[in-house]
Amino acid sequence: MKYLICEDFSGDVIPILFPERILHEEIREQIPYSKVVSGGYVFLKDGKFICKGRVKELNISARDEDAEIINRFFIISE
Repeated sequence: MKYLICEDFSGDVIPILFPERILHEEIREQIPYSKVVSGGYVFLKDGKFICKGRVKELNISARDEDAEIINRFFIISE
């Protein structure tokens, strides 16, 4: 899967995951958030997210903290 991490208008980060057949820049054009802070490819390995890569068209790369940001959105609160 591919992903982008965006910053919303309040400064919170929002991950967006999408299939590899869609270009990062196509998703960027569709989101209302003003700032894309990182992006690349996300994999699930042994129950953990791993983020890698670079998106040269958007001049962004995967960051170490991206996997944790994505993971937080998959945790279900009871």
